[in-house]
Amino acid sequence: MGQIIDGTAAARAVRAAVQREVGVFQSEFGFVPALATILVGDNAASATYVRSKHKACAEVGITSEGHELPATTTQAELLKVVDQLNRQPHISGILVQLPLPAHLDTEAVIDAVDPDKDVDGLHPINQARLFAGRDGLRPCTPLGIMHLIDSTGVDLKGARAVVTGRSNLVGKPVAFMLLERHATLTICHSRTRDLAEEVGRADVLVAAIGRAEMVRGDWIRPGSVVIDVGINRLADKRLVGDVEFAAARERAAFITPVPGGVGPMTVAMLMQNTLTAARRQTGKSR
Repeated sequence: MGQIIDGTAAARAVRAAVQREVGVFQSEFGFVPALATILVGDNAASATYVRSKHKACAEVGITSEGHELPATTTQAELLKVVDQLNRQPHISGILVQLPLPAHLDTEAVIDAVDPDKDVDGLHPINQARLFAGRDGLRPCTPLGIMHLIDSTGVDLKGARAVVTGRSNLVGKPVAFMLLERHATLTICHSRTRDLAEEVGRADVLVAAIGRAEMVRGDWIRPGSVVIDVGINRLADKRLVGDVEFAAARERAAFITPVPGGVGPMTVAMLMQNTLTAARRQTGKSR
């Protein structure tokens, strides 16, 4: 039976490390990193996510400020707020909470964020830096995924890695991160012809296709590492991942649960990205 990868414990360790480094940063530069969030509208889930990010900032010693805008905010008004935050030297990172109301152009808003303050790692320049293997801010969930893979001790060099999902937020960036680590990569999606066969070859599987238990347990290669990114709510209110957990655990060497796996890592890596952005802006990144 596979060992469960405890994302909650891993996230706690990342936050503790960031807290220590924030203290070092303050001693070195005389101020602390600051994260600005922008929330447009009254989406309850988005408001909850933003609150969790501000709470995490307080825990690690990062300053945070929230900008809450009404659902009627225009594109020009939102871009003005982004521009003002870009120009404020004390702001290390900017996070625009997605999704935005339908009348707003999400891509244009992401493009307007200063790439060096883009702690979500979604700006095209940061995506291009990842593609080119250059230093830049990486998306938080893929960073968390790589951290969890590393926690297993698996050697990614030459390992067969399969990513199910091709989103700009998770699938594509984690694929390039795996390539950076010299894994042999296959990207699958909902239209892959024989998904079971592709999954069955994986030494490392990252499941991020967004369909409840789409990856069957008997597809899993014995001894593999399974990272389940999916969060799907069933009719009976249970949360499940993209992988049939119980059956997959019988075959995997390591597997993340849902909840308590990848989810907690996202906010932890946001804290790390905010610190990284602050260091980059001082010219002393590390």
